[in-house]
Amino acid sequence: MSVRLRYAPSPTGHLHIGGARTALFNYLFAKHHGGAFILRIEDTDLDRNVESAAQEFADNLRWLGIEWDEGAFSGGDYGPYVSTERLDIYRRHVDELRDKGMVYECYCSEDELAVQREELLARGEMVRYSGRCRHLSKEEREARIREGRKPTVRFRVMDDEPVAFTDLIRGDMIFEPQGIGGDFVVVKSNGIPVYNFAVVVDDHLMNITHVVRGEEHISNTPRQLLLFKAFGWTAPVFGHVPLILGADGKKLSKRDESIIQFIDQYREYGYLPEAIFNFLALLGWTPGGEREIFSRDELITAFGLNRVNRSGAFFDAAKLAWMNGHYLRNHSAEELLPLARRFLEPAVAGWQTPVNDAWMIEFIALYKDQVSCLSELPVVGSVLVSDSVSVEADARETLENEHASTVLDAFVKLAHAWTDWTPDGMKSLLKDVQTVTGKKGKELFFPVRAAITGRLHGPDLNRSLALLGRTRVLDRLGKALAVSGARPVL
Repeated sequence: MSVRLRYAPSPTGHLHIGGARTALFNYLFAKHHGGAFILRIEDTDLDRNVESAAQEFADNLRWLGIEWDEGAFSGGDYGPYVSTERLDIYRRHVDELRDKGMVYECYCSEDELAVQREELLARGEMVRYSGRCRHLSKEEREARIREGRKPTVRFRVMDDEPVAFTDLIRGDMIFEPQGIGGDFVVVKSNGIPVYNFAVVVDDHLMNITHVVRGEEHISNTPRQLLLFKAFGWTAPVFGHVPLILGADGKKLSKRDESIIQFIDQYREYGYLPEAIFNFLALLGWTPGGEREIFSRDELITAFGLNRVNRSGAFFDAAKLAWMNGHYLRNHSAEELLPLARRFLEPAVAGWQTPVNDAWMIEFIALYKDQVSCLSELPVVGSVLVSDSVSVEADARETLENEHASTVLDAFVKLAHAWTDWTPDGMKSLLKDVQTVTGKKGKELFFPVRAAITGRLHGPDLNRSLALLGRTRVLDRLGKALAVSGARPVL
């Protein structure tokens, strides 16, 4: 049988970087082995489900380039792929275990369970269900029903042997029966199966061969293996990937605002999907060597769980910014325009003369090598898109030199009649200013740049002048010439 892996998120919020990495590892492993990658939605936690979250998960996975072969929003031979659409399937399998005597109804209230937990903790014992409803008589069950109690369904855990499995990443693992927590719930009092039950049924019926997920699911594995055994099914092979850690070495908290943690936020900030794809692939896995930039096909070819680390993976935001900048530099301005447009259009919305695509492409080309994400474009290029210019100290000093007004005055006089406002045209204009004034080099270029940008250094001056256009250039130069005492007003 070819390998079949699944990513089964709960639609309780946005797609987190940890979930995206799990999906990516499953995708890479499936593609490396020529198998299938399935998207399944585990929405059994009705109280926490968020409307439209499942669709957002799917949209963000597709944006990243993680396409599934079958599953939610695409269909396939093993559907439905949403848990709440499979309730009849789960009920039949609960009935099968009930017929085998492997499950029973539990009428303990939350308050009673809390008291049991406190008593065990007070005695220094491991928290586990006492099994008090295991052997209720028919009369006792009927009495509880008359009280209006709605039962859960619990699985009988036998205490005679440990649960062992070989993790693809962590090696041999053994769980003693007493560490499982006693008889565990498989169906909640509202009739909805819990995750551990639904996922076992779904993995079997969908022929899942490998389960690759975060290490926080290790404690779920023995319960799931007990259920596979109870049904007489062969369990998939498990592999648990390391936690993602923050800079402090602790598990990354979703409340840590120092790190962008959700995929839709990266989209909003103008990160490129291929950069995040590359970065996440190296978050806890290494292909060996020092190389860090890989194409999708190269990652698929190289990926294997044998090189996934057991220890936590540090989330290096600076590395991701560097990597995204690398991908930006390797895209043309034309390619980036569809993504950059929404950042640039608001920045120039107040311009009297609307800018066109050609203008934005030239702006992107001028600044894309200086940014780590596209949302930084109007910030880094603020000297060209802003209405006001903040003059730096060295630029102000240059403008106060006596030769500056000579250069700017000549520039203004020539610019009024100038028609070619292209980069080449600006080059010619500056040559004419040089001819008129006799100024060249820094004495020529520094006053012009200081007047129009408030700085002495920046991107290509000819391209900058062309992007500003005659009206805005003349306006800025006019302000620079309006000297009050010895201080120009910009």
